[in-house]
Amino acid sequence: MDHSGHGMTMDLPPFTLGRGLEFSPDTFFLVGSVLALVLYGWGVVRLLRRGDAWPAGRTVFFAVGVLSVALVMCTKLNDYGMVMFSVHMVQHMVISMVSPILVLLGAPVTLALRALPVASRRGAKGPRELLLALLHSRYMRVITHPAFTIPMFIASLYGLYFTPLFDTLMGSKAGHIAMMVHFLAVGLVFFWPIMGVDPGPHRPGYVMRMLELFAGMPFHAFFGIALMMASQPMIKVYDSPPASLGIEALADQTAAGGIAWGFSEIPSVLVLIALVYQWYRSEQRTAKRADRAADRDGDKELAAYNAYLASLQARGR
Repeated sequence: MDHSGHGMTMDLPPFTLGRGLEFSPDTFFLVGSVLALVLYGWGVVRLLRRGDAWPAGRTVFFAVGVLSVALVMCTKLNDYGMVMFSVHMVQHMVISMVSPILVLLGAPVTLALRALPVASRRGAKGPRELLLALLHSRYMRVITHPAFTIPMFIASLYGLYFTPLFDTLMGSKAGHIAMMVHFLAVGLVFFWPIMGVDPGPHRPGYVMRMLELFAGMPFHAFFGIALMMASQPMIKVYDSPPASLGIEALADQTAAGGIAWGFSEIPSVLVLIALVYQWYRSEQRTAKRADRAADRDGDKELAAYNAYLASLQARGR
């Protein structure tokens, strides 16, 4: 893409893997997206072949989540994101707040635990055992703990955009890929305990999940407001957009701030709806288990409670 007229040179050096193989951000994320869909599809097919059911809704959520990553990283949006702050902010918000939520609603970890083969002999470690060991490792307990995820979620905004680190990463394809992978990873570890679909080291109650959700969202709003209220461009790499685009850097930055502010609200509402629905389903399952237990024991708990009331009445007489 021709970046003539831009304030800094954007002729990015190729990111090579091996001899003669170049990986641009769109190629990297395209390969990753296809691989994710293939592996997920393999897991679903494996379950169906042995007669196990897998909710179609989860498959749809996962596929849409992966495709949303491909949409913002493997199309012309990525080219415009290199020269327009507002487009880049759309990429950032989608890949860190929308895609992770959709992917997690697809329950990929649960699918992997059900589909991966177990060890061939007792005491050995097959793919499923290795995944379980990772889920129960100290590393996973740390990176999924709110004391880590919330500060990391916040630092990904302020520590990146308001320091020279952003310009450094945008100066190379490898840096650009690393930044976007970081956004996706931070979104996944932040929303993983909150969504609570997949098993993980931390399974807080529904009220605590809501508190964790709203602990990080206001900082997105403050970040967006800071960009919107600035009197001059704050991000060096976007301070001189190409004249052919017909936009001003400050107006583009204001739009980027509005996008960041808006995305602090929309995903919160979506996650809140999902949490309320999960809470409702959990209460329904608990009630059904209680009913089945009452049927099995002849409702002894109710009989004991009635006897207790009768004793109180007799004592009052």
